[in-house]
Amino acid sequence: MPVTIKDVAALAGVSPSTVSRTCKDHPSISRQTKEKVRQAMAKLGYEPNFQASSLATQNSRTIGIILPPSEWEAYQNAFYLEVIRGISQYCNQRQYINTVITGQNEEEILQVIKNMVRTGLAEGFIVLYSREQDPVLDYLYEEGILYVLVGKAYRNVNQTIYVDNDNVLAGKETAEYLLELGHERIAYLSGDHSLLFNNDRRMGYMLALTERGIGFLPELCVEVPSVPEKQNEVLHALLTRTDRPTAVLVSDDILAVALEKGCMELGLSIPGDVSIISFNNSLLARLTVPSLTSVDVNSCQLGTQAAAQMIEHVENPELVATKIIVPHHLVERDSCAVYKRP
Repeated sequence: MPVTIKDVAALAGVSPSTVSRTCKDHPSISRQTKEKVRQAMAKLGYEPNFQASSLATQNSRTIGIILPPSEWEAYQNAFYLEVIRGISQYCNQRQYINTVITGQNEEEILQVIKNMVRTGLAEGFIVLYSREQDPVLDYLYEEGILYVLVGKAYRNVNQTIYVDNDNVLAGKETAEYLLELGHERIAYLSGDHSLLFNNDRRMGYMLALTERGIGFLPELCVEVPSVPEKQNEVLHALLTRTDRPTAVLVSDDILAVALEKGCMELGLSIPGDVSIISFNNSLLARLTVPSLTSVDVNSCQLGTQAAAQMIEHVENPELVATKIIVPHHLVERDSCAVYKRP
């Protein structure tokens, strides 16, 4: 098998990112460490891409920002825009450049990343999503490329730098808010369940129900992988049940707006018939009628912290992987009300 950057790192007793920076002759690596790495490379017969190393010297201080694969949704989601704003503001202060990477599928994104790595066009990457199985994260980890994850790591937790909210706690607190209003038939509506934050918020929702002695009904836990533009069968089925939920906890403001639309089409009032609480506290939450009670996850701060961790690890390669939890808070508006028994 060919020698990898991780083999060199293990022999030299350094991190893969230190080997990568040594290949680029990065000024943040001490002369002694560079010599140790080069000796390990010689012993193993490892041959770095010197073309990429040369280009990296000319094109350093650039950070890639990886959006999730999507034909259009990622471009319209205010969460990602706010995270990118936080990253950009911090990078501007530190005189780093950032570039956004996305595509219609994982293969397209991965090809762009591989091209950037081969030509040395980025110091590292900030990944704005986290899911259970992801070839992009697998590639970055296996190749020893520096990356920061916005979201919780699913694998290689101790070796992954990540910035996240406590989504289990956030899901639990939002469900508890609805329970305090007297709701017991509470549904959980989310996007793609492979995204870890959706699963964590669902887990918090289930914990809140369990602590109140309320049985969890799987049929009230609904997945809508993409935002529906027309009437959605899943939403319609949820809202027309004989035991229709009196409240719905929704994982994202955009999906909550789609739920509001579905309620209006069926003649259901909000919050009279159905209370709705969502996440992200985006502009949509403030402008829709009625305005949405929503959890502010401090998206911009997530981006700022991700950029700070990236640059700190670029300039200090031997730092251990850091985990940062950004606080959240609930913003009460008009979409939730006390449940009035018939």
